[in-house]
Amino acid sequence: MKYRRAKFSDTESIHQIVNYYAEQGLMLARSRNSIYESLRDFILAEDDGKVVGVGGLHLVWDELAEIRAMAIAPEYAGKGIGMSIVERLAEDARELGVKTLFTLTYQPGFFAKANFHEVPKERLSQKVWKDCINCSKFPNCDEIAMIRPLD
Repeated sequence: MKYRRAKFSDTESIHQIVNYYAEQGLMLARSRNSIYESLRDFILAEDDGKVVGVGGLHLVWDELAEIRAMAIAPEYAGKGIGMSIVERLAEDARELGVKTLFTLTYQPGFFAKANFHEVPKERLSQKVWKDCINCSKFPNCDEIAMIRPLD
């Protein structure tokens, strides 16, 4: 398995993997435009030239970053690829001086295994919510907030 930064040519693969799960209600959908705008945020897992996993690190506010758009192609799920992406994103965050990672998720079990713990959404900085205004679920967010301190 090879892990690398995303390129423009990966946009369609990212869109397909993320929206496969979004169509099932397991994560929020991402438009191609939002993927293009945040392309530098993404780390990909690639198997024999095929993108099989994605995850993004979105810088939010002072020493705070979000892990978002975590998705693994169904035939590759359960092989540790997601955890590898989370750890690579966490390492990037540490290098940038991030002190706390958070995620808003429908998959709390996965993130608990990656050392995140559930918190009330109100505990997160108001800066977290700037992207939420464009969400179809705003203002009735049903995602679970989780954080992971980085030491």
